[in-house]
Amino acid sequence: MIPTFDDVLAAEARIRPHIHRTPVLTSRMIDEMTGASLFFKCENMQKAGAFKARGATNAVFGLSDAQAARGVATHSSGNHGTCLAYAAGRRGVPCTVVMPHTAPQAKKDAVRGYGARVVECEPSTSSREAVFAEVMDGTGAEFVHPYNDPRVIAGQGTCALELETQADGLDAVIAPIGGGGMVSGTVLALSEAAPDRRIFAAEPEQADDAARSFRAGHIIADDAPDTIADGLKVPLKELTWHFVRRIDDILTVSEAEIVAAMELIWKRLKIVAEPSSAVPLAAILKNRDIFAGQRVGVILTGGNVDLRKLPWGGKE
Repeated sequence: MIPTFDDVLAAEARIRPHIHRTPVLTSRMIDEMTGASLFFKCENMQKAGAFKARGATNAVFGLSDAQAARGVATHSSGNHGTCLAYAAGRRGVPCTVVMPHTAPQAKKDAVRGYGARVVECEPSTSSREAVFAEVMDGTGAEFVHPYNDPRVIAGQGTCALELETQADGLDAVIAPIGGGGMVSGTVLALSEAAPDRRIFAAEPEQADDAARSFRAGHIIADDAPDTIADGLKVPLKELTWHFVRRIDDILTVSEAEIVAAMELIWKRLKIVAEPSSAVPLAAILKNRDIFAGQRVGVILTGGNVDLRKLPWGGKE
């Protein structure tokens, strides 16, 4: 089922008691560096530290009592699992999350901290889905896919709706892309709320299957890409592709560019942002000609970082 704008409005009402209305920050220095006026939507300050609290909460609180009693389950590199565990805890239902053993320890600890069970797998899409199938056979839980789920996409769309009320007259919005849930929600929400808004996605060069899919006109999936932006390693699926193929462009950046943008966010905005969140700013810095003179909404998707493994550790 393809979600509609009405589903986004219903999600906004359903999740309002359970999530933060996150702030929008600006930086004069970053604006000078990019030649654009940037408005950073701080989903790193969201419940459970990521935008995915929106979609997960919409899915969990949209279940019937009978469905909820069986619990929920998912596979996730971290943030969706953490957010589903948060939402399940709010409703008081069981939650199981399949996670790659290479996921940041901070994210695994967060899932467990919300009371969910973690089952580890190998760091590949094929292993993740195989282990998850075993979990589903054993629990009968409701599957809440990290992004290829209309309930999740509708929930993610509430972020762009909020941003539109917080930053006047935007020319464009840019978000990171992995599986495409946030970008899909943004397309869905803005197609009605602000149809003239340009929408961009940003992706690591080392996990650029969405960009290659966009150019080819069909889904191209990598099984186990390797990037510091651990939240962006998953491939597009049919439902997210329906929305992603309608955006303006997908821009790619190097690992070094991601780290530099992440450090800039920490230093200038004074906030904790994970590598995936820095990918859009890296893309803007790399493509100044596209965004110069524009008012751009930049979605900072999460702030769940292992502070013992910062990528600039040891630098003077």
